[in-house]
Amino acid sequence: MQILDNILGIIMGGGRGSRLYPLTRDRAKPAVPIAGKYRLIDIPISNCINSGIHHIAVLTQFNSVSLHRHITQTYNFDAFHRGWVQLWAAEQTIGSESWYQGTADAVRKQLFEIRSARADYVLILAGDHLYQMDYEDMARFHWDNGADITVAVQPASTEDASRFGILKRSDEGLITDFVEKPKDPKVLKKFISRDDPERPYLASMGNYFFKTDVLLDLLNSTTDDDFGGEVIPKAIHTHKVCGFDFDGYWEDIGTIRSFYEVNLKLASPDSPFNFNDPTKRIYTRARFLPSTKVDGATLEDVMISEGCLIGKAEIENAVIGLRSQIGDGAVIRNTVLMGADYYDNPDDLAKGQGIPLGIGKNSVIDGALIDKNARIGEGVVIKPFPPDVEIDHDDWVVRDGIVVIPKRAVIHPGTVIAPDKAVSDVPSSGVAQ
Repeated sequence: MQILDNILGIIMGGGRGSRLYPLTRDRAKPAVPIAGKYRLIDIPISNCINSGIHHIAVLTQFNSVSLHRHITQTYNFDAFHRGWVQLWAAEQTIGSESWYQGTADAVRKQLFEIRSARADYVLILAGDHLYQMDYEDMARFHWDNGADITVAVQPASTEDASRFGILKRSDEGLITDFVEKPKDPKVLKKFISRDDPERPYLASMGNYFFKTDVLLDLLNSTTDDDFGGEVIPKAIHTHKVCGFDFDGYWEDIGTIRSFYEVNLKLASPDSPFNFNDPTKRIYTRARFLPSTKVDGATLEDVMISEGCLIGKAEIENAVIGLRSQIGDGAVIRNTVLMGADYYDNPDDLAKGQGIPLGIGKNSVIDGALIDKNARIGEGVVIKPFPPDVEIDHDDWVVRDGIVVIPKRAVIHPGTVIAPDKAVSDVPSSGVAQ
């Protein structure tokens, strides 16, 4: 009987995350906050812990300081537990002076550490997907089928097929063909493998389960940089590569639009992802924050984190992050407010030094994504733009119609950001440093 303690979990810490800019301006993609109090990296780490996998490495490279800080402050097993969560940062060595060039190259550059872990199996995971999965089921499938490599797969729609690796699978569960992010309609037609007209494709989730010896051999014998684009498509011709079905909720959060919509779904009564499941806890940094205080606000479909101060506001369909402060008369709809990393110094505010953190009195915010430590003055109006609109401004941007206020931005009182207001008429306040 195989044991889960013999599995090393490796989580990819993400590249530039350019499609999530400006949320990734100051942080790696897996460090982006989600659901008010968590970060994306908490999902795969929690899935590993819940699955009984307690040896976990996170490969990091780009904008990694906040990601490192979060992991080191959060995931510390006690002295009587053999588990660990380690950071394997990109580094220049005698053998290599280059940074990680792709998912496979990142793992290749850590082969010494992988050997040192002395695990018979390696589970490679993305660090920026939202899902709850018991990896033991995938491991049992791998062992029962005598596979060399197992790829977690999920049904995909025609609309989404070009975003993922698409595969074909035999009746015996073997992957027989694989193409990464196909755009050609002729290629897509060739890869239709399900009778379901809504989801006719099988997509790779980017989760790979390897025999360690197979992984070492594949990476040592090639210079391929990417698992999905190179290693897996070649391996299906030389190794036994199986596809493991997972049909639960899974979201690859790759764009501002998907990030925004996923967060708002989490605040709805029929949320597709259950943070309240006591058997599948999602872990994050333990904070010693006061309870949230709500003074006369009306709330509907709202997810509120700890440490918030909310006045007589109207809030609907929103995520309210840690330490958020919302003034009287504010109206917030269809908005993700990430909160703050700290509280203002009362003495400074008493002296009239600057705009307070959070949302000022009588502001109207609709269809926005507001990053941490933003300062929105009194009487500010923010409205959504039509889909596909893209605007770059000094202290705010529009991505696919969603107004994004970057981290530490200052929006001065009375500012109006709306499609019926000429951009040139909007005062530029700059981004606080």
